Amino acid sequence: MKEPLNQIPDDWKGLTTEFFSRPAPLVAEELLTCVLLRKIDQGWIGGPICETEAYTEEDEASHTFRGMTESNASMFAQPGTQYVYRSYGIHWCLNFSTGRKGRGEGVLIRALAASFGTDLMIPGASPLVTKLCSGPGRLCAALQIDKRLDGQIVGEGQLALWQTHLKEDYARAIGHRIGISKAVDKDWRFGLAAHPSLSKPFAPLTKTQKKRKKPKS
Repeated sequence: MKEPLNQIPDDWKGLTTEFFSRPAPLVAEELLTCVLLRKIDQGWIGGPICETEAYTEEDEASHTFRGMTESNASMFAQPGTQYVYRSYGIHWCLNFSTGRKGRGEGVLIRALAASFGTDLMIPGASPLVTKLCSGPGRLCAALQIDKRLDGQIVGEGQLALWQTHLKEDYARAIGHRIGISKAVDKDWRFGLAAHPSLSKPFAPLTKTQKKRKKPKS
């Protein structure tokens, strides 16, 4: 849809602190198909999330592994707080804190299906609509997300997340996280298998992955 969304459907449910007050891997998986929207002057732009990654403070790949600093404080804040950081000094990345206040964990939003206000999104490396929000850097560029949104509670500022009744046409997939050199064995990347907006295809599931159990809420 080229035009922005000007009115939120009545049957959409906004995500609250309660939703995020659970372990990061569980929240990361359940954020799939939830709609992420960014408020701009013309309306709401965004679309359904199709790829996420989870990070915890015991996780060597996490920004919070060595404790709280001024730059990562949002990951230790109230669940549902936006943590926006710059990767390699180039791309902005969007995360939401999870668990409980004081515990440094959260979910990285890796990709979404650009669905509302695509004509108003800022294209990154690709002009294709399916690739507008393919990858955390492109997503933040398209939705005009930067450090100014860091520390805000989702739903109380320019970003909102919604559970919807949109049809899900893709199977769920899990796998190793992307672009890290530590804790590479964790299956904390979640996505919609074969979705055209994924930042990278998922490898076929191993027997161990197929037998995995969901984290306790």
